[in-house]
Amino acid sequence: MIDRRSFLNHTGIGFSSLALAMMLREDTALEASESGSQPHLKPRVNHVIYLHMIGAPSHLDMWDDKPELRRRHNQPCPPEVTKDRDFAFIGKTSTLAGSPWRFQPQGECGVSLSELLPKLGEIADELAIVRSMHTDEINHAPAQMFLHSGFGRSGRPSLGSWVMYGLGTENANLPGYVVLLSGPAGGAGTSLWSNGFLPSIHQGIQFRSEGEPVLFLSSPDNVDPFRRRRELEALRNLNQFQFEETGDPEILTRIQQYEMAFRMQASVPELMNLEGETQETLDLYGAKPGTASFANNCLLARRLIERGVRLIELYDADWDHHSGIETRLPQKCQQTDQPMAGLIRDLRRRGLLDRTLIVWGSEFGRTPLRQGGNAKDQGLSGRDHHKDAFCMWLCGGGVKGGLQFGQSDELGMDVVENGVHVHDMNATILHLLGLDHERLTYRYQGRDFRLTDVAGKVVHDLLT
Repeated sequence: MIDRRSFLNHTGIGFSSLALAMMLREDTALEASESGSQPHLKPRVNHVIYLHMIGAPSHLDMWDDKPELRRRHNQPCPPEVTKDRDFAFIGKTSTLAGSPWRFQPQGECGVSLSELLPKLGEIADELAIVRSMHTDEINHAPAQMFLHSGFGRSGRPSLGSWVMYGLGTENANLPGYVVLLSGPAGGAGTSLWSNGFLPSIHQGIQFRSEGEPVLFLSSPDNVDPFRRRRELEALRNLNQFQFEETGDPEILTRIQQYEMAFRMQASVPELMNLEGETQETLDLYGAKPGTASFANNCLLARRLIERGVRLIELYDADWDHHSGIETRLPQKCQQTDQPMAGLIRDLRRRGLLDRTLIVWGSEFGRTPLRQGGNAKDQGLSGRDHHKDAFCMWLCGGGVKGGLQFGQSDELGMDVVENGVHVHDMNATILHLLGLDHERLTYRYQGRDFRLTDVAGKVVHDLLT
């Protein structure tokens, strides 16, 4: 009788890759069980689609109607409103700026939404809109890191990495944590889907809409699958021998990643090919095969959910509207409104929405104060960063649809009812996945770290 690792070490090149994959999955499950990283309660959802609008959309022009702010448009802001408050670019003596777009009640719930979001307005009863979000960071890169890792600087694991650490994947042929970009990444860059100090097997994998779907995935020219399989088996044996000598767990991660890459050579091209979708489905999203767009990424997110991918993040760029907001914001809403509504409708009709959580948000919101222009300018040039009151919304399994939760003051400057901190939102997302944010920890440099640091509470009022 010999143990499993010794058997792996002494087995020749002909050892079955399927058997190896099964053993590695068993080892991973065993290690996860021993570390306590298993669901702590019954999951309400199995999958998450996180829609991050890079640059911070103006919630006051999309999700949070402020009639009093509109009535006082272009009036000086009272000094007491900005006292002891810092902004990123504008000074404390500023002008109030109401939204130039109309809001009207939508759905049976009667939630008031901007005319910029007609498609989402049609399914308003599916959404739980949180109008009392607040965060700690006022600049883009730190705030993006804080939203995704609970810390304003790089080095800690992202939300997706924590979920992978806690739950693992449901598909052996695809990563459990996938990232899709429309436009450049945010100021924090690839740190937004970093594994931080968690084992690197838990990092997010970026899929690209153009060119090679995953970098370095394809075999070199003139290397057929049989030869590639033999090369990987030889490399696996060498790595396994090194692991027996050193005990470094990252070597096991390397073995798993090579095996995953080999299987992805077949699964990823099929996944990324939208040609098989019906024209009706393509029209639902506004998607066009062969192009790179947010609409295509929303459709790919549904295809990833169907294949058991645990967490998909969609990053959409160019929401940082310090100027030109009256033309740039409608353009961005036109690009995203239909795809997001189409995603929700598609998941619902396929019976997938009840097991999927959709999260929409950004690093912070925008001020109720005008940025740019002059005293004679009656329009709205732009808005500055605002961390003290903004909006996010949830949709899907375990979430109360048609809900308006929390409130900011009449000008939209401060939260006055049911405040939800970023840590609270992340605790709620983990809760829906069956994870207790206080128990999902990882010991690093002598301390037990967690996504919500030393704060956070589940917002049960958002849940069914």
